[in-house]
Amino acid sequence: MVDTLTQLEQTIAARRKADPSQSYVAQLHARGLPVMARKLGEEAVEAVVASLSGEREEMVGEAADVLFHLLVLLSGRDIPLSDVLAELARREGMSGLEEKAARAEQES
Repeated sequence: MVDTLTQLEQTIAARRKADPSQSYVAQLHARGLPVMARKLGEEAVEAVVASLSGEREEMVGEAADVLFHLLVLLSGRDIPLSDVLAELARREGMSGLEEKAARAEQES
C-alpha cells in the first residue's frame, strides 16, 4: 500500500503545475489551501456516512477519496508523505492513550 500511496504522491506532484483545465489536481492547487482543506473535510464526512451505511464498496471508495485528498492537501503544504509515515513509525508501539498524553504535555 505504501508503494501505491508513494506513486500517487508522485502523480499529484507531477500534475499540480499542469493546466487547471486539464487536471483536477491543478484545479485544486490553483484554488488554494482553503478549497483543498474543505474538499478533504467533505470527503471525510462522506467516508463517515458510508461507514454507517453498511455498504462495503461505498466505504472503500470514500476511503480512497479521503487518502487522495489528504495527499493533495499535504502537497499544497509541501509536506511529503514520508514525514507522515515517519510520524506513524515514531508512534509505533505506543498506545493511543500514551501518544495523546505525550502530545498534551508538549502542548502545555
